[in-house]
Amino acid sequence: MKNLILFFCFTYFISAFQTINAQDSANNINDLLELSIHENAEVQLNNIDSIPDFQTKENKLKLTGTIYHADGVTPAKDVVLYIYQPNEDGNYEMIEENDVRRVHHSASIKTDADGKYTFYTFIPGTVHRSGDLRHIHPVIKVLDAIEYDLNNFYFDNDPLLTKFRRKRLIKKGRGASILKLEKKEDFFVTNRDIILGQDMSSCK
Repeated sequence: MKNLILFFCFTYFISAFQTINAQDSANNINDLLELSIHENAEVQLNNIDSIPDFQTKENKLKLTGTIYHADGVTPAKDVVLYIYQPNEDGNYEMIEENDVRRVHHSASIKTDADGKYTFYTFIPGTVHRSGDLRHIHPVIKVLDAIEYDLNNFYFDNDPLLTKFRRKRLIKKGRGASILKLEKKEDFFVTNRDIILGQDMSSCK
C-alpha cells in the first residue's frame, strides 16, 4: 500500500512539473519575442516562409491568408507576421544564433501588394496532461508601429477542443482563431484572414 501511494505521488509530481515547465517556457519565450521580431525586420522578407524541419513532420500544414486594413476590405501591404510554435511533443525548442536565443520553430513573412501571406509549417503537439489546446502564436508588426500579439491559432480537429471550449472561444470573440483544416494529398491546408486591430491578444 505504501509503495502504491508513493507511485501515485511520483506520478502527480511529474505531471505537475511538465505543466509548470511548459508555462515557464512560454513566459521565457515572450521575453524573446520583441528581439526576434526586430531581428527579422532587418532581413529581407517576402510573403512566403517555412518553419524549420516542416518537411520531416507527419502533419504538414499550409497556412495562407490575407491581411486587411481596419476597414476589412483594403489589403495591407508590407505587414510583418511572425509565428512561433511548440514542436510535435508540445515543447518549445530554443536555438542560439549570433548570441541571440529564439524559438527554433518560427517564421516571418511580409505581405505583398495584395496583403497575401503563406506559411509552410506543421500541426504542433501539446504537453501530456497539460490540457492545453494545440496552438500557433501569431505576432503582427505594421511598418514602424509597435508589434502586438494576435489570439492564438487553434485547430478544429484538436481532440481537446470540446464543444464547451469551442463555445467559450466563440463567446470571447475568438471563433475566427479556430483553423478549419482540409487534407490535400500530404498537406493539411487552411486559410486565416486577418484584419489589423482585431483579434488582439495583448499589446506590448
